[in-house]
Amino acid sequence: MAICIFSAGCSFGGKDSKSQKTESDTKSESDMRNLFSDPETRMKVGEIQQYIDKYFYFDVDEEKQKEAIFRAVLSGLDDPYSEYYTAEEFTRMTEDMSGTYVGIGAVVTQDVDGIISVVRPIKNSPAEEAGLQAGDILVQVDDMEIQDQDLQEVVTKIRGQNNTEAYLKVIREGEKDYLEFHIKRREVENYSVDYEMLEGNIGYVQVTEFLDKTFDEFKEAVDDLTSQGAKGFILDLRDNPGGLVNIASDMVAYFADETKSKDGVIISTEGKDGTLMDQYKDTDGHKVDLPVVILANKNSASASEIFSGSMRDLTGAKLVGVTTYGKGIMQSVIRLSDGSGMKITVAKYFIPSGYDLHKVGLVPDYEVELPDKRQNAVNLDRKDDTQLDKAIEVLKEEMR
Repeated sequence: MAICIFSAGCSFGGKDSKSQKTESDTKSESDMRNLFSDPETRMKVGEIQQYIDKYFYFDVDEEKQKEAIFRAVLSGLDDPYSEYYTAEEFTRMTEDMSGTYVGIGAVVTQDVDGIISVVRPIKNSPAEEAGLQAGDILVQVDDMEIQDQDLQEVVTKIRGQNNTEAYLKVIREGEKDYLEFHIKRREVENYSVDYEMLEGNIGYVQVTEFLDKTFDEFKEAVDDLTSQGAKGFILDLRDNPGGLVNIASDMVAYFADETKSKDGVIISTEGKDGTLMDQYKDTDGHKVDLPVVILANKNSASASEIFSGSMRDLTGAKLVGVTTYGKGIMQSVIRLSDGSGMKITVAKYFIPSGYDLHKVGLVPDYEVELPDKRQNAVNLDRKDDTQLDKAIEVLKEEMR
């Protein structure tokens, strides 16, 4: 996801947001009163509650009922990217973006059918050490069976106290029976950048997410490889689901020449009324004047697409792989007054060329599939990586 948290680039969540009321704010409050206080709604809720009070066999957890209402307000928007978080979930979500948290160290996702699967185990994490793999489908976490469960509920269940054990049951393609894992939770350092020098002075940098600290890790990787004599870069954003839009913009700015874009603008965002909401500009005065090839696939989404598209527009970077996910909208994360929170879609973003990639994605300059119809590049053996082979070939041509 491309998200904005508590920054001037967000339309919500600032320190003064409570004290500033507009005509639209007043209208929204009126709409909410109508939604929950009109006679028909009150009558229906009351009728449902009467049947619960009279017939429901189990004890009622009123807090869970309230949380369900809050979740329903956002789920009723019919937008998979707008969500409600309890105070505990909100704290953990913001910890995720900082890059350090307690858990097993697995990135998970939920598809449109509600199936929750592992995107990848984090490097050097308990999940990786236990043998959890990309593509594993979660069936059970501790005593909770995964069936039509909300992703945040499952993530909260996987998390827990330091030094406690998480039980996971998964389905793995090619295995006849369920696989079971007992994984001890601990503090996980979520490194989002890995790099190495490939043969021929090719700097290879893999970026797995856009977190608070990703820019610093990225800058260190690029600077180190440059000092080692890199003559070009392969930036691998395959299976990168996105993250913080300002970090993606900063990373583009580190490579790009600010004179290449109009007024130095890297990313523009457009609000609900069609007017310009914000602009992310290149103001660092730094550039890396070396050829770049970017690896991307269908799991490269949102901030990954911002980065890849902007790099192609501003540096002439070539894209190798398959068409990306196609998420061209941005969310704002808002802390509510009681410590809970919400994430809501607030804008559509555009790369320097003005291209709208939402529901379309970025089409690569060189389309290359992986062998055996493989859909991700996680834990892919280097000898089978046809996309990387093509990227090296293209970069060598660019380096001549």
